[in-house]
Amino acid sequence: MIHSYVPIEQILLRVLAALAAGALVGIERESHGRAAGMRTTILVAVAACVAMLISESLFDYVVDISANSGTRPDPARLAQGVLSGMGFLGAGAIVRQGNRVQGVTTAATLWYVSMLGLAFGGGQWLIGAVGVLVALFILVALPRVEGRVKNDWYAVVTVQLALDGPEDLALRQVIEGQGVRVKKADLDYDLANHRKTLRFEVKFKREKVFGLSGRVIAKVAEQTGVQRVTWV
Repeated sequence: MIHSYVPIEQILLRVLAALAAGALVGIERESHGRAAGMRTTILVAVAACVAMLISESLFDYVVDISANSGTRPDPARLAQGVLSGMGFLGAGAIVRQGNRVQGVTTAATLWYVSMLGLAFGGGQWLIGAVGVLVALFILVALPRVEGRVKNDWYAVVTVQLALDGPEDLALRQVIEGQGVRVKKADLDYDLANHRKTLRFEVKFKREKVFGLSGRVIAKVAEQTGVQRVTWV
């Protein structure tokens, strides 16, 4: 049995600090109904902290037994494994829905929380405390700033129509007449069923999203030969 070179009171303090850091960051994710909530962030932070404590103890142990052998143990090896493993957990939080990707912030939060756990596990109190404050600022304060930024949103308008229906240029003008910008257009022919499908990738400002899709669909549907219109 390998004796722990980290005092028991230090172990308790570091684990509790990692738990508190995971809880503080996780509360914000939990309040927004994200897939990785408070329990997940706490587990990630404490697990990283424990990994760092093990790494520190093993490092001291190996240094003692190899003092005369000339070997140079690397205490960061276990921490590197923690960060590599976080890639799998983070990937599970990212979901693609149509033209949008969700969960990237949650995945980044899990990776960040693991870093906080490593910091507290290594006894880096100041780094860990500053890291928690920065995380809370990013997750709580920055969304209010982002809400005031008129950023671009994207969607795909798919139009199914008869072969003799309007050309892509005519439909493009109809769509852009509703206040959106067409970035790209694709055309597919279905000769067996005598129809074609046009797909327009459009860009618009976020504040215009409400009612915009309905107006575009209604206007395009008025064109001769149009059979179906979708906005995704």
